[in-house]
Amino acid sequence: MVVKPNQSWLSQILSIKDTALGECGPRIFVATMLATLVTYIEHVYGVGVLDLTPLPFSLIGVAIGIFLGFRGKTAYDRFWEGRTLWGGLVNNCRTATRQVLTLLQAPPEQQAELQEMQKRAVYLLMAFANALRHHLRDSSPWDDLAPLLSSEELQKLKQHKNVPLAILQRLGEGLARARANGWLHELHVPAVDGVLTELTNIQGGCERIKNTPVPYAYGILSHRVVAAFCFCLPLGIADGVKGYTPLVTAFVSYAFFSLDSLGAEIEEPFGTDPHDLPLSALCRTIEINLRQLLGEENLPEPLPVVDCVQI
Repeated sequence: MVVKPNQSWLSQILSIKDTALGECGPRIFVATMLATLVTYIEHVYGVGVLDLTPLPFSLIGVAIGIFLGFRGKTAYDRFWEGRTLWGGLVNNCRTATRQVLTLLQAPPEQQAELQEMQKRAVYLLMAFANALRHHLRDSSPWDDLAPLLSSEELQKLKQHKNVPLAILQRLGEGLARARANGWLHELHVPAVDGVLTELTNIQGGCERIKNTPVPYAYGILSHRVVAAFCFCLPLGIADGVKGYTPLVTAFVSYAFFSLDSLGAEIEEPFGTDPHDLPLSALCRTIEINLRQLLGEENLPEPLPVVDCVQI
């Protein structure tokens, strides 16, 4: 995710890095060069046989603007739902840790065993967050899970295709064990199990976003219509705005190409592009919070923002 410091109005206008202008620059340049060529032929050689009236572009431009606005909203809804789900993941990991550390009680002779179980459960929660991040990004989780789990647990998890789900299963088994040992009161079982159910729902919601992309034909239609409009625009305005045709084309192309690009960029929020969600930073936040609740002192540092981007 792009994290910019407070900037002045002028600095924001002149900013290019990590904006749509950086990606759309070549397309805007081509549209402007075409407009320059049309203007040159129109007003130097007096050739206007390709001129069109502005009316079609006015009607189509309004329709494209509405279409791009709807597509942008659809993409942002996916982005915001992903952020909401991960916000819920952070809170539920904190809640589960609090419940594990406060609701589980054991006789003095079983305190050591209980504390070991509590620590394992909290480490499994940290492992779940990291495993879910890698699951959504189609990357290998084992380097991040190795410091959190035993080698035996890692070997068992490597047999599963859905590692986050397998970790939730381990947490459920721990809950059943605590209940059987009498460490967890029957009245508290639904509350603890409810948090595990919510973690499962969060994982399912994230998988739904990841595995249900915006229809391919929908995106292709957007790209084609915007490109055709911007590249043909000089033919409809050259006779009216004359020498200002390249400038007007550049402004219109910037607006339309940028809206089209932004919609495509944020519709898949779990990747590693600059505008995607900072899943690694959120996992580090979970790890810091949970380790501190365990009473550990050597806490990891929050992930820094590198070149105004947090991953």
